[in-house]
Amino acid sequence: QVQFVESGGGLVQPGGSLRLSCAVSGSIVTIARMGWYRQAPGKQRELVAHILSGDSTNYADSVKGRFTISRENTKKSVFLQMNSLKPEDTAVYYCNARLQTASSRIYYDYWGQGTQVTVSS
Repeated sequence: QVQFVESGGGLVQPGGSLRLSCAVSGSIVTIARMGWYRQAPGKQRELVAHILSGDSTNYADSVKGRFTISRENTKKSVFLQMNSLKPEDTAVYYCNARLQTASSRIYYDYWGQGTQVTVSS
């Protein structure tokens, strides 16, 4: 019903940059919020950044000033520009969308399959 296409993960040296992309498709009526979460081995999944339908944003303290989230509404896409990457940014990054589908008026959270980001020298 809802499909995700994520891309942009990979291996990068400390101080480097990566750009994650996520496109969502399906029988979507309204998207309230899109964002990125991450999960490192042995840790809980945590918020990285959100962007709401009005383009307001919210960032985890650990990424403020280094990461920038943006979205392209007509294509139902969200992007995460990650600069000055640190080894502690290593994790699987998951795209998230809170949205309504044609079959339900209730907003649910949907998740992408995840993309690995590894920061290492």
